[in-house]
Amino acid sequence: MTDDITSVGEGSRPETGVSALKGRPGAGAPAETRGKTTIADGVVAKIAGMAAREVPGIYNLGAGMARAFGAVRERVPGGGGGAVTRGVKVEVGERQTAVDLDVVVEYGVSIVDVAAGVRTNVISAVERMTGLEVVEVNVAVDDVHLPDEEEETGADEGRVR
Repeated sequence: MTDDITSVGEGSRPETGVSALKGRPGAGAPAETRGKTTIADGVVAKIAGMAAREVPGIYNLGAGMARAFGAVRERVPGGGGGAVTRGVKVEVGERQTAVDLDVVVEYGVSIVDVAAGVRTNVISAVERMTGLEVVEVNVAVDDVHLPDEEEETGADEGRVR
């Protein structure tokens, strides 16, 4: 029995029975096989950051210093663009990606359940939107937000009206 699909390596000639889906450029090839799609790390980081923030029990993303620098950066005109990706680190390959998240959870929630929810939501969103296989989502819980803690605000905000 012979196989109708033969992979064609670089430098070799196509042989009879080669599928049109295997690298045949031109008008006869399906549209989805013509060209290459690359996805930047920042795109995956934004998707992962948004998906993580949607999970109930997540207060914020980013470790202490990252949040402090992010708060300062957001006050500078034009400097707040990185808020979505704060606390998110990704590695993107051709077909796979890995995500590392630094999160702050609300006091009283089950950290294990929140982390599982984050993993599920991030994997679902990244795979659905990019087509990349998510090989791992590492969640580092850096802090717990207490109900009576106020978000760090500028001392000048209440002085002049």
